[in-house]
Amino acid sequence: MTTFDYLDLPHPGDDDRSARAASLRSRAFVQAGDREGWLGLFAEGAVVQDPVGPSFLDERGEGHHGREGIGRFWDEVISTNPVRMDIVSSHAGGDEVANYLTITTTFPDGSSVAGEMVAIYQVDEAGKVQSLRAFWEVDQLRFTAAPA
Repeated sequence: MTTFDYLDLPHPGDDDRSARAASLRSRAFVQAGDREGWLGLFAEGAVVQDPVGPSFLDERGEGHHGREGIGRFWDEVISTNPVRMDIVSSHAGGDEVANYLTITTTFPDGSSVAGEMVAIYQVDEAGKVQSLRAFWEVDQLRFTAAPA
């Protein structure tokens, strides 16, 4: 198992409209289970591709579009179990940021699944997320059984 030193990035100020700030707010809302806060980060017509391409979460690989589609993604995927996201590195440029992170989902029986991903956020001039593209592969996920 790979171990990482995680970044301890401060929570962004309310006036920070950068892509990195949006990504940190996204992480905070996901970890807190705050659906409305998370959905409020997205611009009208935004797209979430998590993962990018066809998968069991998005068979056509076209992503989840608009607040309704992104809300469904939250309800069907994110909200079902607690999620922890730890940022290994963060690289900003223009209106985008690419975060390399680990993500762990813990199930009610104590088992978990963990993996690494690159999440790319693009924001508009108001700091709203226009696209969130997460690159990860199902066959690279690591499952940990429930404690005995």
